[in-house]
Parts: sequence; structure tokens; C-alpha cells
Amino acid sequence: MTTPLIRQDDFNEITQMIAAARQRAVQSVNTALIELYWQVGQTISRKIEQAEWGDGVVVQLAEHLEHTQPGLRGFTRSNLFRMRKFYEAYQGDAIVAPLVRQLPWSHNIIILNQGKRPEEREFYLRLAIREQWSKRELERQFKAALFERTVLSPVKVSPLVSQIHPDALSIFKDSYLVEFLDLPQGHAEADLHQGLLRRLKEFLIELGRDFCFVGSEYPLQVGGRDFALDLLFFHRGLNCLVAIELKIGRFEPEYLGKLGFYLEALDRDVKKSHEQAAIGVLLCASKDDEVVEYALSRSLSPALIAEYQTQLPDKALLQAKLHEFYLQNAPEDDAEDEAGGETSA
Repeated sequence: MTTPLIRQDDFNEITQMIAAARQRAVQSVNTALIELYWQVGQTISRKIEQAEWGDGVVVQLAEHLEHTQPGLRGFTRSNLFRMRKFYEAYQGDAIVAPLVRQLPWSHNIIILNQGKRPEEREFYLRLAIREQWSKRELERQFKAALFERTVLSPVKVSPLVSQIHPDALSIFKDSYLVEFLDLPQGHAEADLHQGLLRRLKEFLIELGRDFCFVGSEYPLQVGGRDFALDLLFFHRGLNCLVAIELKIGRFEPEYLGKLGFYLEALDRDVKKSHEQAAIGVLLCASKDDEVVEYALSRSLSPALIAEYQTQLPDKALLQAKLHEFYLQNAPEDDAEDEAGGETSA
């Protein structure tokens, strides 16, 4: 009896089972570890609060564990204090506390140390889980002041985007950082285009986890004429094509007409029957928000306008603007308390 010819693809099902089981095992271990750190932090916090222990006892605890638990890692003096801070930061938040168990300890420490406000920490916790950021990418997003930019500059979309794709507001950004391209100040559109293709992996991370690359200079034929769309992606969560047109200058209202034309061609000739209507993104070097608002308010296409930035923003400046924003939008009593706290400091 001859052995049937087997292709490597025939083993994929079992390979995927093994990979999924390993991932579940890693996640299970991580969850148990974070839970342990939470409980240790809770115990240290309670004993210090009740004056049973002083800070010096934590040093003794670290030394005790080092001698009685040989090979045990992660229970140094500094890490024990982090566990206490970790517990105290999230203990009263029933919504956020479960989120921390879904991330590695290293990610939690970055968010705990660099997040200045509870809402900022929750923001990065949720995005780190959704996007599955590496430690390096999480640190990059803090340097990029993603939270400050999101609060201060919400994404600008046409009314049709909100109607057809309400989830798009949490997926797209008002500005995208492409500092990894190292573009010169006087770059051409071709430099931007080719740079994004060369660093496609980094650009996909910046766009978001569910974006899939379809093509560059994607051909569209209408009425016997040939057109080329700069970049075409597909978003798995929104179940739609995403067309990106690149502009190295400031946004001009007439750009929306051409983008709308491309979206119509995609919906008629490229979109599959089970997919939603395509979304268009004009990625410009700069834009005037008032001009954008006027242009999008009457647009009949599901489109949005965003900037690309070739350098990391001034985070300190954005933090100052965010502080001012909170003061202006806080209830009067809270604003007075915060301002008074600054004066006394």
C-alpha cells in the first residue's frame, strides 16, 4: 500500500492547535503571575497602612525571599515597592483592574510609571491589549504622546463615516507618526510613498493591528481611463477597503472630490458583496482644522483627513495643553481645587 502524498499545508491544522495551546499557556502563566504580584502588593499596602510595617520591612522581606527562595526572580526591593504601587493604583477600579491581568508585568510597569492620570492609564491598557504592542512599541506610543494627541485632536471624519462605520472613530487617528522614515524636510511625494512601502511593517503598526495591505498605486479603470490609488488597505474589524491618498502639502478642499471618485470606483468594481462601503483617508503634511470641518460637513463620501508627522511631537508642550484643556472643561469646583493645588505646590 503506497503512502499518500502529503503536503506541508496538510499539517497546518495541527500546527495551529499547538500554537494556540502554547499561547493559552503563556497567557495563563502571565495571568497567574500578575495576580500574585497584585496579592503581594495588596498585603504590603495593607500592612504599611495599618502601621504593622514600615518601608524598611520591605527591604527585609526582599532579603528574606532571596535567602529562603533560591532562584526566585522578580521580588527585589524595588519590584516589591512597584507591586505596592501597582495595587494602590488600580484597587478601587473594577473596570480597569481586570485589564492589567491581560498584559505582561513589563507593560504594566511602563503604563504605571508613565501614565499620569487614571484615564491615561486605562487608554494605554486598552490599546496595548487590542493592538498587542510589544514593549518597545508601547514605549514609542508614550513618547509619541498618543493619549494627549487623541484627547486634544480627535479624528475629523465626514458625517457618512459616523453613520456607516461608527467604530471608525476609535480606529483612525487625527495624525500619524512616520518618524521611522527619516524623511528630509523638503521630501517629495514619491519619497513618502516609497518610504512607507519600504517600512510597511512599521506603518501597519502605526495604522493599527486590523489593517491589511492590499496594494500600492492600485489600478482603477473608469470609462476607458486608467487611475492609480496611492495605497489600498483592508480593515478586518470594519470589513471594508481603506483608500489612502498622500499629499506632501497642506489639505485643500478639492482633494476630497478625487478621493470620493476613487471610493465610488472601489465600491462599484472592487468591493465584494459581503463588505461594507470603502473609507477614504487623505494623509496630508498639514491641515487647517476649520477648513477640514467645512469641507467634510457637506461631503457625501465616507472620508477623513489626517496629518502625517515626520518627527516625534513635543510631549511636554502637549501635556501642558492637555492640562489647560482639563482645567477649561472640569467642573468649577474641581478646577479651583486643581489650580489651588498648583499654587500651594
